[in-house]
Amino acid sequence: EDARFKHAFLPLLDGFGLSINGSLTVSSPIDGTTFGGIDPATEADTNAAIERAHAAFLAWRQIPAPRRGELVRLLGARLRENKDALARLVTIECGKPISEGLGEVQEMIDICDFAVGLSRQLHGLTIASERPGHRMMETWHPLGVVGVISAFNFPVAVWAWNAALALVCGNAVVWKPSEKTPFTALAVQSILDRAIAEFGADAPAGLSSVLVGKADIGAALVDNSLVVLVSATGSTRMGRIVGPKVAARFGRSLLELGGNNASIVAPSTDLELALRACAFGFMGTTGQRCTS
Repeated sequence: EDARFKHAFLPLLDGFGLSINGSLTVSSPIDGTTFGGIDPATEADTNAAIERAHAAFLAWRQIPAPRRGELVRLLGARLRENKDALARLVTIECGKPISEGLGEVQEMIDICDFAVGLSRQLHGLTIASERPGHRMMETWHPLGVVGVISAFNFPVAVWAWNAALALVCGNAVVWKPSEKTPFTALAVQSILDRAIAEFGADAPAGLSSVLVGKADIGAALVDNSLVVLVSATGSTRMGRIVGPKVAARFGRSLLELGGNNASIVAPSTDLELALRACAFGFMGTTGQRCTS
């Protein structure tokens, strides 16, 4: 079993055009195997990526929403083609069963389908006015650069939930994945790059980028005023840091937070039902899901 995972990892990386030479080491929780490493981004790298994303946003917001939806449709198609390989990479890097890895990639595909539909439904209201000969009209505008900070236990789906919607709405995305699962993030960026190449010149450079590193990279993302929305998934401790920092510069945040949750079983409960629910929470996705 150890050899199977060691020998499965490198071909997957080759398939996504990735190498394992770097100072930030990555290990599989399945057997503790260290596969290699990646060079982490610096604060300067982070700020430069954000500036490129902001420039990309200024161009991308001018592209009609249905056309932006075409890029997300192509992303969904490329995810379908690479579903098995990406799911295997998720399993090896974060340790969840292959069935859960496949399910997570399917969630990415599903949100792409959903976002493509929304690309033709970004409606605004026409509002009755008390003034004669006057009409009020509501139009929704893109925000700008969206920063995504994701956790190790759902290393690809969380990005997709944010990025598919952000791209359709005219925003650019900068992603800081967990330092425990950087290769899955880089593989996803590789898949998106293929979709962008197929999409053509309407997609500006810098529209989506991945910044691998530890908490200092997340902090640089949170502190940069060009990142108008920070969507962060992780611990409550992290959320208590991110929320006030973003609010202090009048940015917006989406926080999905949690910890080592307990199960509370009341004296009046159906014990058989409670046992099944607790077992699912503790062992489903190797205990890596919100129900644990």
